[in-house]
Amino acid sequence: MPHPTSIADAASQIRNGSLRPIDLVDRCLEQIRRYDDRLHAWVLVDEAAARQTARALADATPRGPLHGIPLGIKDIVDVAGLPTRAGSPLREDHIAAADAPIVAALRRAGAVILGKTVTVEFACFDPSPTLNPWDPAGKHTPGGSSSGSAVAVAMGMCLGAIGTQTGGSLVRPSSYCGVATCKPAWGRLSTQGIVPVSYHLDHPGPIARYVDDLAILMRCLLSEKEPSPSAAAEPPRVGLLEGFFLEEADEAIRTATATALEKLRHDGMEIRTAGVSARFDDVLPNHRRIMAAEAAAYHRPQFTAHREAYGPLIAGLLDEGLAMPAVDYADALAWQRDFRRRVRSLFESFDVLISPATDTTAPPTLTTTGTPKFQAPWSCAGLPVVSIPCGLAHDGMPAALQLVSLPGAEAMLLETAEACQQSLAFNGLPPLMR
Repeated sequence: MPHPTSIADAASQIRNGSLRPIDLVDRCLEQIRRYDDRLHAWVLVDEAAARQTARALADATPRGPLHGIPLGIKDIVDVAGLPTRAGSPLREDHIAAADAPIVAALRRAGAVILGKTVTVEFACFDPSPTLNPWDPAGKHTPGGSSSGSAVAVAMGMCLGAIGTQTGGSLVRPSSYCGVATCKPAWGRLSTQGIVPVSYHLDHPGPIARYVDDLAILMRCLLSEKEPSPSAAAEPPRVGLLEGFFLEEADEAIRTATATALEKLRHDGMEIRTAGVSARFDDVLPNHRRIMAAEAAAYHRPQFTAHREAYGPLIAGLLDEGLAMPAVDYADALAWQRDFRRRVRSLFESFDVLISPATDTTAPPTLTTTGTPKFQAPWSCAGLPVVSIPCGLAHDGMPAALQLVSLPGAEAMLLETAEACQQSLAFNGLPPLMR
C-alpha cells in the first residue's frame, strides 16, 4: 500500500481537485475493512454517514482546513446521533444528543467523522481489545485509553483522531504506535461532552502522523487562523531533562534518545542540559489520589449499583477514591498547585524542554497499558506537550521524544516539534502495512 497521506497533502489535493473527498474516505474505509478485525481500533464505523458527508462536500464551498478529511473520535467524546459507550456495558444504550464542542469545531472546519475509536473502560486502566500494529504477533500493548485512535492513525484508517489524556493516554499510545500527538495545556480545549475521569487532569487533544497535521487540527479545534510566520524570531532555547527522565528510562529508550539528540544537534539545534529543580518521583502517588477521588465522585451512584459491571482495575481505583479521607484529596490538590509552580521554574532559562516520551517501548504484554510515569508530570502540571516518533529501538518497536512548553506557547512548541520531525525523518510504517 502507498504511504499514508498527510492531512496537509490531502487537503491540498482536495482544494486543487486532484482528490475527491469520497475517494479519500473510501481509502480509509478500505484500511478499516482490511485490518480492523485483527487490530480492533474501532468500536463503531459510521460508513453510510461518512460517505454521504464526503459526497456532499465534493461540490460544496470549502468549509475550512479539514474540508473532506476523515477523522476518528475516541469513544468517550460525544458525536451527535452515535453512542458514547466509553468501553463500558453500562452505556450500551447511550446516544449523544449533540456533538461535543471539539467535534463541532472539527465539523465546522470540514472534517468527515468516520466513527468512534476504542477506549479502555471509562478511559482508565483495564486493557481494551486493541492491538499494537507494530507487533504482528499481537503481544505488545498499544498503550492507554486512546489506543484505538493511535492505532487507527498508524494504520491509515483515518488521517487524524481525537484522544484524551488524564495520565498519559495521548502520549503513550502515540509513542508506542509510532505517531505524533499534541496534549494542549489544561483547559485549552473544552471537556464538555466528554465522559470525565478527573476534572483537574483531563486533557483532550489530537493524534496524527505528522506534526504539521497536528498544527492544522489544533488551529481548527481552537478556531484560530493560520499563524503569522515566525522565521524572524530567535530560535527557541531547548533544554534536555536528564535526571529522572534518563535514569528511569531503560537502555533501549536511552539509546534511541541519544541517537535522536545527536541527529538534532548535527542539524544545528542547540540543546543544553536543563537543571531540574522540581521533583518527579512524587508525581504518581499524588496523581493517583486526585484521579481516584474525582473519578469516584463521578461514578459513585452507578458504581454502587453496578459494581460487578466494572473491570478490576477501574474498580480498584474507585474503591480507593470512595475510601479516601477528604484531607488526603485536599493535600493532593495542594501538592498539584505547588508542583505547577515548581515546574514552571524550569522554563526560566528555556522555552522548550525535551525528554523521552516513555520509559520503555511498548511492553510485551496485554495485561497492562504501560506506566504513565513520564507523561503524568505534564498532566499534573497542565503544560502543553508534543510527542513525536524518533526511530525504532533495538526491539523493533517505536521510540519517541516529548517536547514541553508553557501554556499559551503551543504554536511555538509545534513549530519546534516540526523542525525536530524533519530532522529525525522517521517515516516507518507498522509491519502489517509493509
